[in-house]
Amino acid sequence: MAATAQPPFRADHVGSLLRPPTLLRAREQHAAGKIDDAALAAAEDAAVREVVAMQREAGLRSATDGEFRRASWHMDFIYALGGIRRVEDESLHVRFHNEDGDIEFAPPSARVDGKVTLERTIFADAFTFLRDTVAEGITPKLTIPSPSMVHYRGGRAAIDPSVYPDLDAFWSDLTDAYAAQIRGVHELGCRYLQLDDTSLAYLNDPEQRAYVASIGGDAEHQHETYIANINRALAGRPDDLRVTTHMCRGNFSSSWAASGSYDFIAEAVFGGLDVDGFFLEYDDERSGGFAPLRYVPKGKQVVLGLVTTKRPQLEDKDALKRRIEEASRYIDIDQLCLSPQCGFSSTVEGNKLTAEDQLAKLRLIVETAEEVWGGV
Repeated sequence: MAATAQPPFRADHVGSLLRPPTLLRAREQHAAGKIDDAALAAAEDAAVREVVAMQREAGLRSATDGEFRRASWHMDFIYALGGIRRVEDESLHVRFHNEDGDIEFAPPSARVDGKVTLERTIFADAFTFLRDTVAEGITPKLTIPSPSMVHYRGGRAAIDPSVYPDLDAFWSDLTDAYAAQIRGVHELGCRYLQLDDTSLAYLNDPEQRAYVASIGGDAEHQHETYIANINRALAGRPDDLRVTTHMCRGNFSSSWAASGSYDFIAEAVFGGLDVDGFFLEYDDERSGGFAPLRYVPKGKQVVLGLVTTKRPQLEDKDALKRRIEEASRYIDIDQLCLSPQCGFSSTVEGNKLTAEDQLAKLRLIVETAEEVWGGV
């Protein structure tokens, strides 16, 4: 065993990172009209340079921009698609859970009221800046939401029937837009793309399947529809583009939205989704055991999210090694990698830990990977 030649790497991370106080202040000032767009962009540029350097210092072989130019891991992208507009729907509540209780709120949502199109390559400037900022030997990684995230929360009711009386046409236009996005970022030099997807992991939770049924979805088979359409979006992608997906059960201010092992979706997703690797949440009992990994075919990587981003306490390295060994009972250890279970800041608010905690966890992942696999 040794370091992997291409992504995902033995030591990796999901994508979002804690926003520094200077950037948060700049965003507040911009929202208040105290600084202009150029000043905000300059603050973002400075913060991205620093966080790219931090990732290199931690020993990682890839780097993201921490998603510093976004408010949310997914909605900034979705709102940039043609035919989709932001809506404030107070009836659409999301309940998150944490060790102290529940958080319930009505986040901004989206409505499809026109033909879905890609008007321009989304995050093009952000990726170009990242590409030109990383040091030699570091792979710039771009994260975008999976196509299923455009559909999951609102379902059929969020898609104007006068525009799309037939959902097949919606999926065709959406996957065409994603295919164009993939071509666009590849032309900019992206060779490591991640599709972030809570919907697939949510469907492991009986409560989430009940929610899908309540809005008219096919709770028992919706994941199969998502797999088929993600594959349509990825069909014909360049041979040198590595694509992973990250499946988590919600991540907002150290809270989560769903629970359940991967059993419900495992055979269909691991055996059928046309990606090169899976970032999987495995930091506590909410994710169940490793047995579903038996469905992962040879040639695909699994990045075990054993290090939590929801709590500041640093994991024990020996305990991580034991869990990697346990997972290897179901999948060849050479197919495994290590990462945090989710991003550190899926939304601008971030999880409840410090930048020092974040760096310590990333360093622990690198050190553990070096000792288990002989490299990162």
